[in-house]
Amino acid sequence: MLRHLGAKRTPQHNLRLATLLGITAGFVNAAGFLGFSVLTTNVTGHAALFAERIALQDWKTAQVIALWMFLFLAGAFISSLILSFTGRNQRYSYSIPIFIEIIILLFSGLYGQRYDGTLVSKEIFAGSLLFAMGLQNSLVSMISGSVVRTTHLTGTFTDLGIELAQLFNKEKRSQPALRTKIKLRLVIIFFFMTGAIVGAYLFHRFGFNAFYGPIGILIYALLYDIFRIRTMRFYQRTIIAIKKILDPELEDS
Repeated sequence: MLRHLGAKRTPQHNLRLATLLGITAGFVNAAGFLGFSVLTTNVTGHAALFAERIALQDWKTAQVIALWMFLFLAGAFISSLILSFTGRNQRYSYSIPIFIEIIILLFSGLYGQRYDGTLVSKEIFAGSLLFAMGLQNSLVSMISGSVVRTTHLTGTFTDLGIELAQLFNKEKRSQPALRTKIKLRLVIIFFFMTGAIVGAYLFHRFGFNAFYGPIGILIYALLYDIFRIRTMRFYQRTIIAIKKILDPELEDS
């Protein structure tokens, strides 16, 4: 799901990626908004707020909003830098950005109760979540070859609209790739919305402890790939050992 790249990557890998990290992003989007009154998974809305604050000459708030947008960019930059320097084909290189994201979500879960609604408090908590979502968005985009994006739905709805329109074209309608793309868009939208609904419900019930939910999902995503690697290697070694027992000549070759 996370470690397959290029030709080794299949639509199933992208579907699993969209499912788990789409839920995570939707969860953080809802819980972050309810907890800190700030959209924490994209910067589109912040651009309008930034322009408004500039027009009203509210320089202090404008600086904070600019910082939020920069932190999302910084998260994407850091994630890309990590994968570039560690090598995207190296084992578990993807785990570093996810581990950083887990630490940031843990910070919100542990210290969110100290949020007091001030501009400085928003700067810290909302900014850290925007950084985490920048990390995730860049990671997912690089792993999937820009096929999957999980932290916002604007581009996904646009792509879905284009691809649904192509169903009316007889030549394109028969292409399996088109249906695969549509399925992927629907999965991203469904699980993002599911994560948002679950995140809103759990935040109303458990407060900032709800942030432990996406942490659990991210840990599962890491362990899923780690144990699959170990299981597949054990399976391959077992098969090779059995073949050598059945055919001793293989051992000499």
